[in-house]
Amino acid sequence: MTDKIALTPKTHTTPPAKFSHGVKKGNILQVAGQVAFLPAEEGKPRTLAGPGLREQTLQTLANVKAVLDEGGATWDDVMMIRVYLTDTAHFAEMNEIYNAYFEEQGLTQAPAARTTVYVGLPAGHLIEIDALAVLG
Repeated sequence: MTDKIALTPKTHTTPPAKFSHGVKKGNILQVAGQVAFLPAEEGKPRTLAGPGLREQTLQTLANVKAVLDEGGATWDDVMMIRVYLTDTAHFAEMNEIYNAYFEEQGLTQAPAARTTVYVGLPAGHLIEIDALAVLG
């Protein structure tokens, strides 16, 4: 049986509760829900990328990618992405940002995806994204 390995990229702070930013077991990597915090700086509080959906979406995708990188995965290994928005009015803008981002990343095959509205994110947060990757 393979070990379960917790993943915390250098850009991320230690989680505030008993969970991991990502977990890898065998060839499966689950990225926990990521939000738009800028890369961690020792001694400084966590800071959101910005108040707007564009800045938050791009930073959230960068944070997901950091966990994928830490686990040896790429966007092409991602089978499923789940996006949580706090406002239904953000669907069209998020889709635009998402499509442009993955075009720039050179994604060869789009993963399955789901977007839903979830109003339980902390104040100021507009988006959260998690991903499931299968390596190899």
